[in-house]
Amino acid sequence: MTRETYEEYVKKALEMYEKAGIALTEKEKESVEVVDWGLDMLETMGLEIITYINTDRVCAKEMVLLPGQTCAEHMHIPTNGQEGKEETFRVRYGKCYLYVSGEGKKEDIQGYIPPTDVSVFHEVVLNPGEQYTIMPETWHWFQAGPEGAVISEFSTRSTDETDIFTDPRLVRATVIDE
Repeated sequence: MTRETYEEYVKKALEMYEKAGIALTEKEKESVEVVDWGLDMLETMGLEIITYINTDRVCAKEMVLLPGQTCAEHMHIPTNGQEGKEETFRVRYGKCYLYVSGEGKKEDIQGYIPPTDVSVFHEVVLNPGEQYTIMPETWHWFQAGPEGAVISEFSTRSTDETDIFTDPRLVRATVIDE
């Protein structure tokens, strides 16, 4: 993605954090990560993240999905002798359609099928104040409702760089063209 696009999406994410009443330091505002999985399709496939802390034991993040954005289907696998990440999502603003392994058919979901490969359709709808815990090695993807979503993530150590994706085209590292 271009530097201009990156900065545009950082600005949009900061506006969403403000709508949600999330207080951020200047350092945190400067640390927003824009994730596009190498697709350059941020309107539909994107995620903006601030990582507050990521130690050997715990991780806390604040995530933004803009209206129409989807976080690609992935799984957190064992890494460096530790089991995959266990994470709890808590919605702070908007609505999140979360899809995890389990019962469910794609024709019954409230969200839309993204332009990437997905395989799980057990739908969990999260509104502000609601939360859901995703266990390690669980396929999942999630999508914002029409107003977007701000989601707090509380988890064990994050090793997102080792996530595996259903869609083989996807890469986790963000690349900015200079």
